[in-house]
Amino acid sequence: MKQFVHKIVLFFTIFTLLQATCVNKSYSFTVGEEREMGEQLLYQIRLAFPLLDDPDITQYINRLGADVLEVAGFQYFDYHFNIIESSQFNAFAAPSGLIFFYTGLIEQMHHEDELVSVLAHEIGHVVARHIAKGMDQSMKLSVATSLLALASIALGAGALSQALLTGSLAAGQATNLYFSRQAEEEADLLAYGWMKEMKRHPRGQEAMLRSMRRISRYSMGNNVPQYLLTHPNPSARLDYVQGLVAYEADQLEDFGNTDDFQFLRMRYRMLSLVKDGKQFRNMLVSKLKDSSLSASEHMMLEYGLSQLDRRENNFSSSRKLLKKVIKFYPERSILQVDLGIVEMQDGHKDRALALIQSAYERNRNDHWAIFQLARVWLSLGNLKKAEKYFNELQAATPAYSKIYYELGRLKAGQGKNAESSYFLGKYYLYEGKLKFARENMVKAKRKAILSKKQEDDIDRMLGIIDRLEKEM
Repeated sequence: MKQFVHKIVLFFTIFTLLQATCVNKSYSFTVGEEREMGEQLLYQIRLAFPLLDDPDITQYINRLGADVLEVAGFQYFDYHFNIIESSQFNAFAAPSGLIFFYTGLIEQMHHEDELVSVLAHEIGHVVARHIAKGMDQSMKLSVATSLLALASIALGAGALSQALLTGSLAAGQATNLYFSRQAEEEADLLAYGWMKEMKRHPRGQEAMLRSMRRISRYSMGNNVPQYLLTHPNPSARLDYVQGLVAYEADQLEDFGNTDDFQFLRMRYRMLSLVKDGKQFRNMLVSKLKDSSLSASEHMMLEYGLSQLDRRENNFSSSRKLLKKVIKFYPERSILQVDLGIVEMQDGHKDRALALIQSAYERNRNDHWAIFQLARVWLSLGNLKKAEKYFNELQAATPAYSKIYYELGRLKAGQGKNAESSYFLGKYYLYEGKLKFARENMVKAKRKAILSKKQEDDIDRMLGIIDRLEKEM
């Protein structure tokens, strides 16, 4: 119910923000206006959708995004890439480089290049300013009815979004906010070129379009996935990309296969968190019987089973499977972190510390290792070391809410109640619990023993809370 309310709020926020850009102005949606709107929408989207916000998953998707942006060149916006926990086959790019993927879309992918192709395609829409141009065209016709379409695109399937979409279609305005065939080809061509520059074979783009065509053909009426409504003509797009691949076959023959380890680890860990356990186990066991799988694909299915076993507290089986995967991938230090988590949950804190510390020493930029190392030290009662690693992760991922929850616990353990309230206030803000966020921020401010930076941060966040509450 809470998320449903927030989704309604998101629609009216989009409505209000875009109307503000139209008052006493020519009907143009400038880069500055798009950037301002994106900054305000980021919090609203976090409140409206359940984000899969683990450090390793967030680091992975943002690293892939950064790889694309590196070849895409100068950008007007700071991009944010997130994964939404939802079975829908959907993704959307909101103004100013906010790009969201649904777990249901990633579930349909089998290789990292497929994910990169969709990610690059969405970046292509932002770079080509298709979203801003679509809004600009719709404003010239009718701001109110066009915003119904924008809200339905962001909200995806469900009674609310379907009602909004029906209203906007009846008014004849929605097509301006849906990508045209020309816009789709432009974004596809940008993605194709960027993948080549990244030395990734465009067969990943071809495979993803083939999946979209298959899903489109088997979808009926109102069951057409939202992504295929806003990104139409998968058959025509597939023909276009296949033609390019065939024409440039000589140029592409030296492109090797992408190592899918990180993608498959992310995908199976993600599915272990969001799928029904029985269904997920049946899927993994069934796939393990496929003799056409490579040894690495087979091993990552066993990794998926290890994560499901851990979720179900079957630590002995999880440990056994992970050790098997580590033997196959001895250079992948993040697997030691996963094994350390099993040891931690099974009560073997010293073993967990040794495993995770070793992984951290091998890769000090691994957010998953940093977070878990901090949690182990906290459980061992060494607050100083735990704080060191939490602060290290906070500097790298300032929008990760669970850090602030852990820092709030840590500061309470040190008897620093003002700082505890400050961090808990940040945690509740990112979690969308505005009442508790305000209470903790006000409590922290009353103590008047915080640093100037923390006091300024509290004032800034109270301002954010004020704006969000006014829009609710």
